[in-house]
Amino acid sequence: MSHFPFGIMFEKQDMLERLDISILWGHYEISVLRFHLTSFPPGKVIDFHNHAEFEFHFIPRGKGTVILGDQLYPLSEGMLYLTGPGVMHRQEADPEESMEELCLHVKITEKLREDADPWEVAEAEECVEKLRKLPPIPAQDYHRAMKCFLEAYEACDGKLTGYYTSIKHLVISILLKVTRTYDTGGMGTSAPVRDMLAYRYQYAIQYMEANSSATVTLENVAEKLNISSRQLQRIFKHIHPDKTFSRVLEDIRLQAVCSKLESGTLPIEHIAQSEGFTNATYLHSVFRKRLGMTPAAYRKSKKLN
Repeated sequence: MSHFPFGIMFEKQDMLERLDISILWGHYEISVLRFHLTSFPPGKVIDFHNHAEFEFHFIPRGKGTVILGDQLYPLSEGMLYLTGPGVMHRQEADPEESMEELCLHVKITEKLREDADPWEVAEAEECVEKLRKLPPIPAQDYHRAMKCFLEAYEACDGKLTGYYTSIKHLVISILLKVTRTYDTGGMGTSAPVRDMLAYRYQYAIQYMEANSSATVTLENVAEKLNISSRQLQRIFKHIHPDKTFSRVLEDIRLQAVCSKLESGTLPIEHIAQSEGFTNATYLHSVFRKRLGMTPAAYRKSKKLN
């Protein structure tokens, strides 16, 4: 008989169910009621019943049948099906072969939260709405939601760092993977995306600030962003039409010079070279042009205040 990776879950069958798992997701609270692996011996019948909550069924091994509503469906390894609130169903293992089932039974209730992330709210709403509308038809576990059961068990059994948080994420992952299995390719909620112009500009500024005392060129900043120097020029022009790359770099360096002039007594020649200016003479020229006074006069004025 081939190795059954989920078999380890029979050793502590109720371990996951002993955890009090309650997950806040968007404007919902998800309470885990059942979370285990069970086995139906050959010919075992679970007669018609329904639940007030959602129950996710996965078949990691064996075969059998399920009646959903009034329709009979065959079940085999690698399949899943969902029984939502009020869905009548009847399960039966094959007469000659047992059937294992991974079960996640959750109660989903609305819980409005003012501080909820709007993107998380949108994704949770989309997922729950899809779960409510999924057809009562078995499907293949295309997105391997079953693996989440084993990951949750191993994390809990090994008391791995952050295992409780990991298990909560895995529960959400199961819900999402099931909805994806039934997706027909329609457009869903879009994830948040960056404004790439603003993002690249801010990254460039941060890099220039961190390296202003060294040689900083348009070309090496563009290289860090994996774009051309011409693209970077256009970004600076778009964000600040009146400020070129060179002007922004000069602003950064002057700000650093002013800070050192105000807070210390280092020689101006030393400050000039430490902040990317060729020498004190060049700094003097730029400083006078931009601030209307010499570095020494600026230092003196700040000391008097």
